[in-house]
Amino acid sequence: MSQKHRLEQIMALIQTSGFLTTEQLVAEFGVTPQTIRRDLNELARQNRLRRHHGGAGVDSSTANTAYQQRKIMNLEAKERIANALVQHIPDNASMFINIGTTTETIAKALLQKRGLSIVTNNLHVASILSAKEDFHIIIAGGEVRNRDGGIVGEAAVDFINQFKMDYGIIGISGIHHDGSLLDFDYREVRVAQSIIANSTEVLLAADHSKFGRNAMVRLGNIGQADHLFTDARPPEKIRKLLEINGVEVHITDD
Repeated sequence: MSQKHRLEQIMALIQTSGFLTTEQLVAEFGVTPQTIRRDLNELARQNRLRRHHGGAGVDSSTANTAYQQRKIMNLEAKERIANALVQHIPDNASMFINIGTTTETIAKALLQKRGLSIVTNNLHVASILSAKEDFHIIIAGGEVRNRDGGIVGEAAVDFINQFKMDYGIIGISGIHHDGSLLDFDYREVRVAQSIIANSTEVLLAADHSKFGRNAMVRLGNIGQADHLFTDARPPEKIRKLLEINGVEVHITDD
């Protein structure tokens, strides 16, 4: 099979599924991982897809990648971000944790802490943290999104507004070059905005794939964060905005 033909088939498969791992593509085409990586790099150079650690996907401004696929995308980077972020959290602190696979990874890392009080609109986060008997976990009321266990809606917003917490741990779908924090679901964004408004410190967790990623709903601006935890140096325009707004940036080591 010629590379040109293989590239078109790769694009067709990824457009259907939203995301595929390198291993899946190797099995599909019977070529080496090095060949698939070269193919994905070429498609990324053509701006036809976005490379992720371990695979590639296509971006949409109206629909997020499927939850099960997001769980494995850039997992090593998310784990490094989680381990760095929890070092900032003291024992016996209170916090909000919002929806997302990054925040679920952070929840796992928080199990090393003691005496935490957590308010969350993420059923998976609540389930993970319930393993600790010394944690106090409060789940927001509202509509449960079947696809990812997120709790959204006006009831969730009203619930969040009853609390004032030490930290707001926020995951995000995309960060525009103008500093806009972007997501896909207006109802989810409304809850995240309430978390930011009711947190003494806002901790934003975003791996490198979120820089420049598009989504249609504006949550806020990166300047509203007090800390950004990421795995790579942000692009120049975003870096300047972080500096102007006094956001402390924590870049994890490989």
